[in-house]
Amino acid sequence: MNIQDPIADMLTRIRNAGAASLKEVVMPHSIMKAQIAEVMKAEGYIADVNSAGEGVHKTLVLTLKYFRSKPVIEGLKKISKPSCRSYCGSKEIPKVRNGLGTVILSTPKGILSGANAAGQNVGGEILCYIW
Repeated sequence: MNIQDPIADMLTRIRNAGAASLKEVVMPHSIMKAQIAEVMKAEGYIADVNSAGEGVHKTLVLTLKYFRSKPVIEGLKKISKPSCRSYCGSKEIPKVRNGLGTVILSTPKGILSGANAAGQNVGGEILCYIW
């Protein structure tokens, strides 16, 4: 299957798995998806990130995190789309839900959360919001 926006597909799979109370989400592997998942793990939104398989059939397995039988991830929103990219400088990094959420950025130093990007004084493309 040819997916036009793989990051949006990843976020939709996570959103749907949380709504269905699934323990794990399996999706096609890419380096960018793995880096986004690592940021989500570091921020405490998912429990674990693993890769399975080899070559073309490599998959990314995310273990979702729940608190009192509700998913920790309440919402995900894709900001930068293939038709309309959204960028910000290091001083204009947006706050999600008054600081209760996280913004994920693609910067020259890699995929970073908004707090890490501000700490390293870099801006970049706003990929998504998580709360």
